Amino acid sequence: MPQAVQMTVAEREAYARGRDHFERGEVNPALEAFSTLLKTRESFADIHYMVGVLFDRKGDFNAAAESLRKAIRLNPSYAEALLALATIYERNGDYDRSRELAERASTVSRGSPGSLDATTRGKLANLQAAVGDAYAEAGERREAIEAYRKALDRCPDFHDIRHRLGITLREAGLPHQAAQEFKRVLRANPALLDSRVQLGLTYYSLGRPKDALGHWNQVLEADPKREDVQMYVRLLSGAEADDLPVD
Repeated sequence: MPQAVQMTVAEREAYARGRDHFERGEVNPALEAFSTLLKTRESFADIHYMVGVLFDRKGDFNAAAESLRKAIRLNPSYAEALLALATIYERNGDYDRSRELAERASTVSRGSPGSLDATTRGKLANLQAAVGDAYAEAGERREAIEAYRKALDRCPDFHDIRHRLGITLREAGLPHQAAQEFKRVLRANPALLDSRVQLGLTYYSLGRPKDALGHWNQVLEADPKREDVQMYVRLLSGAEADDLPVD
């Protein structure tokens, strides 16, 4: 509940009612309660944040963004509001503004260790990874690598993001670093076959075909129907090895 301002009994009841509906996912009743409260209490950043989240759930992205901007104006260090607004921009394709807000949220949360719960950290990591995906798709690999690494700083055990980082590192001409990332994924979860396939491709690009073949054979032992790996093994074993694609 907002601190340092004395609420009336009716305002406290409206806040508690709105918060309860918000936590239950009851969008319209929560909006009704908060709208009543905002008529007399417009300076509470957390109410504007929750209203923004509620409008986002309704699909009214313009209203959501406006409420979140109000929350941020009242509290420029409101990491959750920064993250929520960044998510809206990212969905609308405004990647530059999304990245700026995500980086602000990351900076704020790093400045106050433990201030974000695991769910929020995960959302922030996934948002930063989505920005990385956009950069990678545009061919801006250095920026993509930076975004993926920021995501992993937040959630080091998000192996799907580390997998994408490895691919981008190799595409950026950094296969040694790529191999380290794939190996880190596989140390945590040896059953992630896609990362083992990519590690094989990375070893192949480094001129280490025996190491590549070893990993691909492990994949085929676990999943004999992997047609992509069957092709890699055939090409590596035959005269067409020079044409092996490194995706």
